[in-house]
Amino acid sequence: MSRYNSRHPLTRAGILYRIGITLAAIAIIVYFLPREQSYSYQFELNHPWKYGQLIADFDFPIYKNEQTVKQEQDSVMKQFHPYFTKDGQVGKNQLQKLRESHAQGDLKQTLGKLSPGQGERYYNHIQRTLEAIYERGIIGTNDLLQLKKDSISSIMMAENNTARPIRTTSLLTVKEAYKELIYADTARYTLHTLQQCNLQDFLVANMVYDKEKSEAAREDLLSSISWSSGMVINGTKIIDRGEIIDQRTYEILESLSKELDKRSGTSTQKRMTLAGQILFVAIFVACFILYLDLFRRDYYDRKRTSLLLIGLIVFFPVITSLMVTHNLFNVYMIPYAMVPIIVRVFMDSRTASMANTIMLLLCSIALRYPYEFIFVQFTGGLVGIYSLRELSQRSQLVRTALQVTLSMMLVYFAYELIHTDDLTKLDTGMYTSLIVGGLLLLFTYPLLFMLEKVFGFTSNVTLVELSNINTPLLRRLSEEAPGTFQHSLQVANLAAEAARATGANSQLVRTGALYHDIGKMENPVFFTENQSGVNPHKTLEFTESAHIIINHVTDGLKLADKHNLPASVKAFISSHHGVGMTKYFYISEQNAHPEQEVDKTLFTYPGPNPATQEEAILMMADTVEAASRSLPEYTEESISNLVDKLIDAQVNEGAFRRCPITFRDIETVKSVFKEKLKTVYHTRISYPELKQTLPPTPPKGGA
Repeated sequence: MSRYNSRHPLTRAGILYRIGITLAAIAIIVYFLPREQSYSYQFELNHPWKYGQLIADFDFPIYKNEQTVKQEQDSVMKQFHPYFTKDGQVGKNQLQKLRESHAQGDLKQTLGKLSPGQGERYYNHIQRTLEAIYERGIIGTNDLLQLKKDSISSIMMAENNTARPIRTTSLLTVKEAYKELIYADTARYTLHTLQQCNLQDFLVANMVYDKEKSEAAREDLLSSISWSSGMVINGTKIIDRGEIIDQRTYEILESLSKELDKRSGTSTQKRMTLAGQILFVAIFVACFILYLDLFRRDYYDRKRTSLLLIGLIVFFPVITSLMVTHNLFNVYMIPYAMVPIIVRVFMDSRTASMANTIMLLLCSIALRYPYEFIFVQFTGGLVGIYSLRELSQRSQLVRTALQVTLSMMLVYFAYELIHTDDLTKLDTGMYTSLIVGGLLLLFTYPLLFMLEKVFGFTSNVTLVELSNINTPLLRRLSEEAPGTFQHSLQVANLAAEAARATGANSQLVRTGALYHDIGKMENPVFFTENQSGVNPHKTLEFTESAHIIINHVTDGLKLADKHNLPASVKAFISSHHGVGMTKYFYISEQNAHPEQEVDKTLFTYPGPNPATQEEAILMMADTVEAASRSLPEYTEESISNLVDKLIDAQVNEGAFRRCPITFRDIETVKSVFKEKLKTVYHTRISYPELKQTLPPTPPKGGA
């Protein structure tokens, strides 16, 4: 009979369930992990470096800061000359338009008012001047404004596959070309006459911005600028904890961030990162699954328990990944100790420690500098497990949160002392984050209540509250069935002591013992401990009496449902008699009808037999305590024989085949029961009688 012998062959559905939750856990964690090589350092110029020593993992350039690059760009752009192309066809078209107007248009009418020689002279002047203006070039007003805005001193004029520089100040717009046209020779040509010729109709911009050539010239100039001011060689120390970040180091750290962004953007790097993350997560999830299979198979076989464990291990790596990816807050604000505390409250310390370790290792993948994180959080988790080894009050969670926070702050302080020589360089922001995490840890209190309802767990705190004899149900039991109530108290004391001696959950056994017989309240007088000289069974058939006795189990379950008792407590009600028989009534019925075959099912409890170590202990305690009341005398021998006889009979009948209890545990339980019953019934040892001796011989010579 092994403590963990409940290794039933796995069904196909069971295998698929295990594979499913394992793959789901791996997939969810990996999905949220950052694919890029995360650069999670936070630093400021002229502030101390708060992380450990940083070593370059690869060669990378030291990029200039944006201000320096901007200054160099502004400097080199002073040499930039945008390209404009002169469209010769525009000038030809406008001159042709001028000739047509002179032949039979507005210009002919205006100049026709002059003498023939004078009109021809004006026309020739206008034509020459217009030709000279188009040769010089006319630029669009918007283009000229943009050149002035960009502080361009000159442009390159492209014409006939050649380009020549032209100062911006000498460029003509349509407006300036018109002034040039009418003011070219005011000594010989009157301004009034020229203005009447509507010469603005013959002025159009013939210089077009050449974007392609201009951009090429711009790129040539910018390419001459070096974007880096040096190189960092692989293996070079960049900075150590506590060192002040000067301008040069700041540029190196920024350059490392940019380089990591570039490297992580390649498809090859992303595939390798993804493969590594899948392998890493799979290994540690598999380690936890292997632990459950080897040491806590019972947790793995219960779907709600396994879902809670896997859910906790998945939830915190996901939260960590989201905070790192989006750079929300310091990850030390997350109350990671919540995981071991929850597992410890509902399960056991060893599983809590294992879950804490696996969860922290999975969270560390998302961090750039995971070592101090693991040291600090692992310590906090262990302190949380230790402080809750005897949880009996919810106020203990407040004390636990304080202890966890102080322990993590102490570990981080020690870690800082190792890496710094100046206390003024301590990272106070980190301690603030740890305090915030400690405050958030207080939310474990309401979370435990929610998990109890959702997953059907029962914490020690709830058990302690239920074991208060002033609860309505127990108070009613003490009033309506006082004998049963006293019996339950004695069974609770016996079972709790035996549970402590065998390493079982003593609080669970005690609470289960107090409620295991609550069904007797429905018919209290039919049970011996509540009778006072009158036995109602004398007027009933043996089958009717057996039915009433057996029904205290089903009646108890109904009361438990009505009062919302936890499933773990209801299990004691249904299993404390197992599938045993009401032997007194069965034998009496058999003796009364020796010629008939008695239907045993009428005298058999519905069961089931105990499925846990705690249920087995209660069954033994219930049987022994009830039988001990009928002993004719209370001696060490009679008590010892009674305990051995009753428990051995239960073992031989197979009452404990379903539960994980060892033969050594059963022997320990026997010893505890014997000692407790001796104390209860005040047995005494037999004192030896004084043997008669001869009177002393008087000395010779008389007195």
